[in-house]
Parts: sequence; C-alpha cells; structure tokens
Amino acid sequence: MLPGTGDAPPGPAAGKHQPDITRKSPLLLLGRALRLHCPNCGGGSLFTGFLDVKERCPRCGILLDRGENDYFLGAYMINLVAVEILLATVFIVILIATWPDPPWDAFQYGGIALSVLGAVVCYPFAKTTWLAFDLMFRPTKREDFITRDK
Repeated sequence: MLPGTGDAPPGPAAGKHQPDITRKSPLLLLGRALRLHCPNCGGGSLFTGFLDVKERCPRCGILLDRGENDYFLGAYMINLVAVEILLATVFIVILIATWPDPPWDAFQYGGIALSVLGAVVCYPFAKTTWLAFDLMFRPTKREDFITRDK
C-alpha cells in the first residue's frame, strides 16, 4: 500500500484487464462471432475497416491472429462454404419458382455477381467465426494475450 492512498503500488498488471482463460460454450462463441464481436469476451469493433481485422481485441486483448502461419486459411474456407450454400439456396429457390422455364442466362450472370458480392459480405463473418471455432478446440492460454514480435 502506498502511504495515505489506500491503493496498491502499481505493478506490471496495473490498469490491465486480466485475461479470461476459461473454456466457453460453443454456442456463446459462435453467437458472438456472428455478431462480429470478439468470440472470447463479446467486445465489439474488431475491424479497422470492413475487411481489415485489428491485431487484438480492444476489450480483452486476445491476439486475433493466434500465431500459426496461414492462420486465417480456415476463415477463407468458411467464407467459400458460406457463399456456396448461399448460391445453391438462391439457385434452387429461383429454379422452383420459375419452373418449367427457368432464366438460365440470369443464373449464369447473376451467379457470378452473387458469388463475388457474397464473398465480400461474408468475409468479416468468416474471420470471427474461424476465431470462434479455433477457441472451441484450442481454448485461450496466457500466451494469446502477449504481444509477439513480428
């Protein structure tokens, strides 16, 4: 204690949020990720722009790139699968709605446009969802909150 202040002396963790390294429910992690919040703590604003993810969560401090080479390849795969499901769903709905004379040219050009637009729109969700999946299988450790040299 510092004399007359009633406060503990400042140390290495003074003013820092202690990392939460408990295992969380998969539904909680996915729910937070689909809202574009940090899957670990639920804090928002993980992106500096629409497609650029920050280095760490501003609320809990977890590193959003957890250290392996090509860490976000899983996010690219999630993005690809999400866009393919979207395209297949739209194709089937339009095919059923317009049968027996479906608009094949509209499918061809609309499919290209929808796949490009869908890939861009789904990308931020894929990044946070991938982090949620990673946290399900590899819960946080203290090292996930320490700044690494690049």
